[in-house]
Amino acid sequence: MKKIVTVLVAAMVSVAAFAQPQVIAHRGFHATKGSCRNSIEALKQAQKMGLYGSECDINLTKDGVIVVAHGGLHPDKIYRKGEDIPRLTIQKSTYEELLTIPLENGEPMPTLEQYLTQLKKSKKTKLIIEIKDHATPERETEIVQKTVDMVAKFGLNDMVEYIAFRPWVCFELKRLAPEGTPIAYLNGDYNPAYVKGMGIAGIDYKFDVLKKKPHWIKDCHKRGLKVNVWTVDAEEKLRWVIEQGVDYITTDNPVLATKLIKEMCK
Repeated sequence: MKKIVTVLVAAMVSVAAFAQPQVIAHRGFHATKGSCRNSIEALKQAQKMGLYGSECDINLTKDGVIVVAHGGLHPDKIYRKGEDIPRLTIQKSTYEELLTIPLENGEPMPTLEQYLTQLKKSKKTKLIIEIKDHATPERETEIVQKTVDMVAKFGLNDMVEYIAFRPWVCFELKRLAPEGTPIAYLNGDYNPAYVKGMGIAGIDYKFDVLKKKPHWIKDCHKRGLKVNVWTVDAEEKLRWVIEQGVDYITTDNPVLATKLIKEMCK
């Protein structure tokens, strides 16, 4: 009898070998017809799929409008071959100027307000907002304050999480967002002990960083920190991060990620 129980326990452990990570669509679920990165349609598709989260990037325009865009230049890449498309510096352009160049799917560049309007239509998929680096700490504080205020105005504090490369942005989010708001650091240069000392929820590091330092995953969990990893698309890499027990996977391939999680985390 003892031997049978031991075998059963071993079988149960084998079946439940991996914790089930949550899937976050990188800049929305954009690999669908009529969609593109950071578009309203990409958010809609992530909501339609019922994903845990849809990531987006935000920047503050010259005239103080928060736009959903990856940052640097708009368009992010030249997507209409053969055309002489001007490229605008987002943070040095007005919103009206940015609207002269549509997104790849024909949508106008969305504002954060428009994104939150769409977010409110579903209570399942959270919005993971990456606040991009800005030229000065003052501008970064400005976008943090405006973002936090807008999210609160929409009544979506429980539906929004934040990520940032700049430590200053993380500290300002911790200061200005409601207590307990999930905030994760992106840059990959701080160890778990340091991130714990920042008083934020966890890390959101590039795959290559965690591949080189997989012990950071367990170290984070020991310290009560969450672990997100970006941007993981290939099957081999997805399998590895699932086996490592990360909490979240940010991916351009949410269909495959969801499939593998179901397969490996029964």
